[in-house]
Amino acid sequence: MLLMLLATLFQTEAVAQSDEPIAQVIERGLQRATSQSLLLAQSLQDKQNALPRTFENGKVQTVRYDHWVSGFFPGLLWMLYENNGDEQFRRFAELYTDRVEPAKKLTNTHDLGFMLYCSFGQGYRLTANRHYLDVISEGTQSLLTRWNPKLGVIRSWDFGKQWQYPVIIDNMMNLEMLCFMTHQTSDRRYMKVAETHAQTTIRNHFREDYSTYHVVSYDTISGRPHAKNTAQGYADGSAWARGQAWGLYGYTMMYRETHNRRYLKQARRIASFLLNHPRLPADGVPYWDYDAPDIPNAKRDASAAAIMASALIELSQLDKSKMAAKWMALAQKQLRTLSSPEYLAEEGEQGGFVLKHSVGHMPEKHEVDVPLTYADYYYVEALMRLKSAYGLRLTAYGL
Repeated sequence: MLLMLLATLFQTEAVAQSDEPIAQVIERGLQRATSQSLLLAQSLQDKQNALPRTFENGKVQTVRYDHWVSGFFPGLLWMLYENNGDEQFRRFAELYTDRVEPAKKLTNTHDLGFMLYCSFGQGYRLTANRHYLDVISEGTQSLLTRWNPKLGVIRSWDFGKQWQYPVIIDNMMNLEMLCFMTHQTSDRRYMKVAETHAQTTIRNHFREDYSTYHVVSYDTISGRPHAKNTAQGYADGSAWARGQAWGLYGYTMMYRETHNRRYLKQARRIASFLLNHPRLPADGVPYWDYDAPDIPNAKRDASAAAIMASALIELSQLDKSKMAAKWMALAQKQLRTLSSPEYLAEEGEQGGFVLKHSVGHMPEKHEVDVPLTYADYYYVEALMRLKSAYGLRLTAYGL
């Protein structure tokens, strides 16, 4: 009898959530992100150089500027400042953005777009602070040290004995900073590098069904791929969920930046693969890998859902085809799920992180079923994009 009563309550709650006006979902999500992020910002403000990564073993786990996730929390604070106009958030955004600045000199990582454009880029967009632009410019020069014009790609990693010149699908996300620099300087070489990398990736990273490999390594003599593998997915031939989301986001962004319809076509194909995948759960939050052997008991990845939702919202605004409504519908479903008690942290929970149930690196059993800073970043970005798409008022700027 008790089980029947609980089942009825859960069904009633699910119906209520699906009937909740989307504007209310957006505001509830942003309010929770605001209160949680303020708690997290306050907890680390006196810990020099600390930037949040996750919450594990009962405590906030942090990184320094040289970790690939360093820029997400500052960027999240900038977006929340944009939404609420609270000067306290601007001060915290400036504080944590400053902690990332030394990354501008790094030449041993491709992740400078994540690190600098998500932090300094958001800050520059909202403040026009010339120093922020200078940091992005220097960081872009550092990123270009990893560009190989013969191969037509930016190198991702400097390690891995089985790889000569590894490039991961995540690298698509760092191209936005290059496009930004062309818009700022009118120097086409930045955009040319981004476009060449994107086109090389279309040729070599995607399978016939438009799923993507995680890692493609290039032979430095022939210029052709010599290995196609995974590092974070279930298997070389599987569809690692966050990797598929990076690809979708990356090509949607490249179409926005270049108006090259080849990128729109690629984004549509990736989105169709995901939308129609038989193992995408009904609530829109994917398993960590679409080919995980223990589905339906495999872990879900909220970070992949948040990235997908943000990309799909933008794709729905750029794509003038009849599919636009389907992209938006899936994104809204994902955001409703992520904004439900199953995924949205309670006030004061998990150290101030916003979303629960993300997966960082399953093969290494690292960051499994935990909150992740980039899940929070793309969740808030998705909410802000949806808010803008519906013409709802952005508090700080009256947009």
